[in-house]
Amino acid sequence: MSLRIGDRAPDFEAETTQGHIRFHEWLGNSWGVLFSHPKDFTPICTTELGYLAKLEPDFAKRNVKIIGLSVDPVSDHERWHGDIQKATGGNVKYPLIGDHDLKVAKLYEMLPADAGTTSQGRTPANNQTVRTVFIIGPDKGIKAMLIYPMSAGRNFDEVLRLVDALQLTTKHKVSTPVNWKPGEDIVISPAVSDEEARKLYPEGWKTLTPYLRVARQPRN
Repeated sequence: MSLRIGDRAPDFEAETTQGHIRFHEWLGNSWGVLFSHPKDFTPICTTELGYLAKLEPDFAKRNVKIIGLSVDPVSDHERWHGDIQKATGGNVKYPLIGDHDLKVAKLYEMLPADAGTTSQGRTPANNQTVRTVFIIGPDKGIKAMLIYPMSAGRNFDEVLRLVDALQLTTKHKVSTPVNWKPGEDIVISPAVSDEEARKLYPEGWKTLTPYLRVARQPRN
């Protein structure tokens, strides 16, 4: 069975550029973004790690921890840091998981069980499916997954926007409409009756269809 939204994120122990961790313990009561890479010293991943390093304070403000994974040992990750900073100006301070034995990639079903037990001799093409972003809640549930090919750089501004939407919809009985951005109108959940909605939204709402009620974003 493949991982799905709503599943519990698999726990694991691993060596990282910041020492040994147990994932769930490291995450604690924070949200988490786990994003994976097929190989160190690859061009698109270099740009991604650098850009996310610059965005890390914005994630931290939202109680989100960032952790990367690449199918290579920690020693390679540490050498890669210099290239990332030189190419992008981003100083990577979040941990990078060393997955030289492919255990985490297989645990998260980004590589098949028969992929072997070592990163040695493997190429980015062998590992091209290790390109997923997992957004994980404080309850350790998988809230979203985004999967990209190697040729297309990930949009981490969108990941940040998605975190905003997930945190809002987790706290309130709302959904976010197409292209929603923080501060814009939301959609009242169909599970909320008009009677309950009048208490939650005393300023009222706009009914576009019986199942589509638009209101101002809750303030808290």
